[in-house]
Amino acid sequence: MNDEDMIRVRLAVHRTNTNLSNGDHGMPRYYTPGEEVCSQPDFMRGHGTYMDDNDTLRASVAGVLEKVNKLISVKPLKARYQGEIGDVIVGRITELQQKRWKVDTNSKLDSALLLSSVNLPGGELRRRSAEDEQTMRRYLQEGDLICAEVQNVFADGSLSLHTRVLKYGKLSQGILLKVPPSLIKRKKVHFHNLLIGANLILGNNGYVWIGASIHNTDRTEGGFAQDLSRIPQQDREMCARLRNCILALARSNILLTDTSVIYAYDESTKYSANELLQPEAALDVALLTQQRLGERID
Repeated sequence: MNDEDMIRVRLAVHRTNTNLSNGDHGMPRYYTPGEEVCSQPDFMRGHGTYMDDNDTLRASVAGVLEKVNKLISVKPLKARYQGEIGDVIVGRITELQQKRWKVDTNSKLDSALLLSSVNLPGGELRRRSAEDEQTMRRYLQEGDLICAEVQNVFADGSLSLHTRVLKYGKLSQGILLKVPPSLIKRKKVHFHNLLIGANLILGNNGYVWIGASIHNTDRTEGGFAQDLSRIPQQDREMCARLRNCILALARSNILLTDTSVIYAYDESTKYSANELLQPEAALDVALLTQQRLGERID
């Protein structure tokens, strides 16, 4: 049995022995294809479910149960991000086109950030001119990381973004992580200034950004200014530890919130940052974090 199989077995045993509700913290209830979800006839069938011959609602995909009034659906664990209006996303500029940037947002199609949907340097409202269009690459170019909000969802599933609020814009030095979008719960706040001295952005699209608090981007310049000064080694080590903690939680399918991340960071202090890359250490941190989250719920 290899390390991955050992992790799956230990997680399965831990889930069996842990009775948690599907709340903001902890491990949610998982369903496998064909597993019975509900046998009552007064519920509506949503995505990821089907009715068998006995009128029993069963899961058609492996995922997490989502219930809205009488509508029951199963959200798959591994799927492309499907955006909703108001979602906070972290993305990477992939291409410049006429009056728009193309952005990789971990969805089926690239998203669009229109020139008219950004705050240009200075922050004042003005008519977008041909001069602004010619200097688009000065503001954002290929490879730049941005934080934005979903403004509209088109019929083909592609997204329209905006950065009109000054908290959005280009991201400075930091670490970008990719986790399953199902582990990011839609909440009112996705920007977190952690007490350990780090900034954390949990994008609804599954992209997570980590940066040092002392290197905040100057949003008064429309969100395009960057601080490229040298980051102290202590802050780099802190960001690296935070990265490994988030990956440990994601590998164990624990929902990512500011609380779960801080708990994992606290439990990881007995290991060095590079030791957290080992499967045994990562699993230990994840189980201890899950235990603390369970005590918090109880």
